[in-house]
Amino acid sequence: MTDPIADMLSRMRNAISAKHSRVDIPASKLKLEIARILKEEGYINNFVMKGEGVKRSIRIFLRYDARGTSSISHLSRVSRPGRRVYMGSGEIPKVLGGYGVNIVSTSRGLMSGKRARRENVGGEVLAQIY
Repeated sequence: MTDPIADMLSRMRNAISAKHSRVDIPASKLKLEIARILKEEGYINNFVMKGEGVKRSIRIFLRYDARGTSSISHLSRVSRPGRRVYMGSGEIPKVLGGYGVNIVSTSRGLMSGKRARRENVGGEVLAQIY
């Protein structure tokens, strides 16, 4: 697999379109941090690690409202292996005027675009979610 982050976002997108309550994703530290940010921002209910060793996976519990509408309407990869996107702290865009979130890989770890702007650090913009 050449782009595990895009695979994670695609699995989540497919699970949302099929109205699944949860989705399992092969585990890595980077994907675990992305799940942590999604939980902090309120886009997913929870996530847990399942299994041991190389068989580890992350189980993400998706969030829906009372009408069955997902809290995530858009998941997209910004920086890809073929075209990396780096931005300074002042260049990180607000997604949907602040309603969405960017996931940024900085020298201080993975964080939301809002937090990166607040801490005045730039980095690679991995994904946009709203």
